[in-house]
Amino acid sequence: MAVFESTPRRPELYRRFERETPQWYRDVKFGVFVHWGAYSVPAWAEPTGELGTVEPHEWMKHNPYAEWYANTIRIDGSPAQEHHRQVHGAAPYDDFLDRWTASEFDPTELVALFRRAGAGYLVPTTKHHDGIALWDAPGTGTRNTVHRGPRRDLVAEFADAARAAGMRFGTYYSGGLDWHFTNLPPHTGDDLGAERPVDAAYNEYASAHVADLIERYRPDVLWGDIEWPDAGKPDGPRSFARLLEQYYAAVPDGVVNDRWGLTHWDFRTSEYQQGKESESAGTWENCRGIGFSFGYNQVEDASHHLDGPGAVRHLLDVVSRGGNLLLNVGPDEAGRLPELQRRCLEGVADWMELNSSAVHGTTPLAGATASDDPWVRYTRTGPVAHAVVEAAGPVALDLPAVDAASARLPDGTPVGAREEGGRVVVDVPAATVPGPVVVDLDLRG
Repeated sequence: MAVFESTPRRPELYRRFERETPQWYRDVKFGVFVHWGAYSVPAWAEPTGELGTVEPHEWMKHNPYAEWYANTIRIDGSPAQEHHRQVHGAAPYDDFLDRWTASEFDPTELVALFRRAGAGYLVPTTKHHDGIALWDAPGTGTRNTVHRGPRRDLVAEFADAARAAGMRFGTYYSGGLDWHFTNLPPHTGDDLGAERPVDAAYNEYASAHVADLIERYRPDVLWGDIEWPDAGKPDGPRSFARLLEQYYAAVPDGVVNDRWGLTHWDFRTSEYQQGKESESAGTWENCRGIGFSFGYNQVEDASHHLDGPGAVRHLLDVVSRGGNLLLNVGPDEAGRLPELQRRCLEGVADWMELNSSAVHGTTPLAGATASDDPWVRYTRTGPVAHAVVEAAGPVALDLPAVDAASARLPDGTPVGAREEGGRVVVDVPAATVPGPVVVDLDLRG
């Protein structure tokens, strides 16, 4: 699929959908991903590392993604399989759907936190690889959250809360995998292409789901994952091209990611450390969890999580290179945000209250050189350069010509600065909230 190719080319059928990515998506910079499902009941995975840092042959058997629990427990000899046997008596996976209560789920409160943290769009899972739909999806019978478990349309609740808070709303849908619809063996290697459903029956099933999501929720972001069944890629009444026609007619300024197979995309994606080749020219988005997992993993501790300053640094690194960040949270089965995740977002919110002007609506600053020692990243808003610095005291900045006398904090407080040896040395004040300090300077010319 496009996400795994460095220079993908659209097939002729899909070239008519190519266009400039809408400005809102290029300006928003920061969104929140939500992985929540029956896997949030066992909430267990080995915290082996970030995607892209673990050897592929080790990944599946020791998968750190708790949302992959239904697959990992089927791999003979995996620690997850042994955990499942010891703790849950090797119970059928769907028992977790019935034990998923959402009893403390307050979408308005969660979205308020996301908004304070500066997120401008929200993308919850609507159906992950376990095939459980978070709305009354056609063809799912009672295997969805309206009829079992929470007994609520969770997609609608997320959509209503996000839009009431002024956020854009998106839908994640796993088109490439569905472990319930199919009877394929577990994924044990890194080649998902040989282990995914590709037939017409699954294409019809998945197409009906996506068409229903478009009709009901008008998502601003149509976020697919893994692939799309091969039977649905050519032209025809159940072609993915028909879904795109429906989508852009319903949401003209909507955006589509690059995980729907080699079809069409408005932006490229990377995930943790994988897919860096997508972080180049054009519009792109990095997604990752606050920890090593997307779904809630009770095994993780602070050593596996970003804290507030760490999340801010990652956000600014992505934004300074022209990307968006989709930062994931994984609520527990009751719908509560685990403390380490909440603490991270609260830290981002505190930082954003003072410094959001260095993030939203910015572009990369051409001619500036990022540094890791001291940590410095740059963004730009029109004639203003934003230097984001994780240091205090004199710091020499490598950036294009600026007026040193204009150095100031985002609230206008003057900051001492001078030109020395072709660089600008700024007396960076101590941070008033944890995280890097932003110094604004007017560009010359």
